[in-house]
Amino acid sequence: MGRIKTKLIKALTNTAYDQHKEDFTVDFKDNKEVINKTTGGDISKKLRNTIAGYATRMKKRDIKNQL
Repeated sequence: MGRIKTKLIKALTNTAYDQHKEDFTVDFKDNKEVINKTTGGDISKKLRNTIAGYATRMKKRDIKNQL
């Protein structure tokens, strides 16, 4: 089992994912760069990585549901 995500992480990720859905990929490193561009680098490294990881999971889930 994975770690439980807080409401803050889910809210920030959902906002970024809805606005930039086409920019996100299933690659974590690419998603870190997308988060850096969308936030302007104003968030901490840990928060950025958590959001990027959750966005990666969301993208994989979307791809799986399209099949």
